[in-house]
Amino acid sequence: MRLLPYGDTAILVDCDSLEEAQGWYNSLSDRAHAVLGARTVLLRGVPSELRSLVGRMSPAEPGRTIPMPTVEIPVIYDGEDLDDVATLTGLSAAEIIEAHTASAWTVAFGGFAPGFSYLVGGDPRLVVPRRDSPRARVPAGSVGLAGEFSGVYPRESPGGWQLIGHTGLSMWDVDREPPALLNPGMTVRFTVAS
Repeated sequence: MRLLPYGDTAILVDCDSLEEAQGWYNSLSDRAHAVLGARTVLLRGVPSELRSLVGRMSPAEPGRTIPMPTVEIPVIYDGEDLDDVATLTGLSAAEIIEAHTASAWTVAFGGFAPGFSYLVGGDPRLVVPRRDSPRARVPAGSVGLAGEFSGVYPRESPGGWQLIGHTGLSMWDVDREPPALLNPGMTVRFTVAS
């Protein structure tokens, strides 16, 4: 782990892996304003005080999480790439849906767009590459897979994930507190929408 300056009011804890970053986030988030990234934790405050804080701490043990609620996301599994994911994984559409809904996903970190969360912990059979050619427009609520991650597009935007379905839930709402439906550490359960 390295500590890097990040402007006048923050430092960046630069880690070797997502797991290490999650450990630092879990240790520091109740003591400092922390933002989790794929392999980093941004800490906002007085840099000298933050460096001292990090120097007195160690990352939480792997698997230690902050108690967070579970969020259910109902999905209509009608994604444009469902057949492509079936080809890539060797699973039928029904098996993809079963694997996606059977997993307890964890919000690893947010990024890309406000309200977009990278979810980890899914069935390893669902690991698929991003599309060779990204789409110029992915509808809000689209549920996708890319690498080890699953996620829900919070608004219409370009994107290269393999789309397997969509949800009507709002991932980002400025009138909600907090605006993001999903936050690091939360558990997500996808369900088949009725």
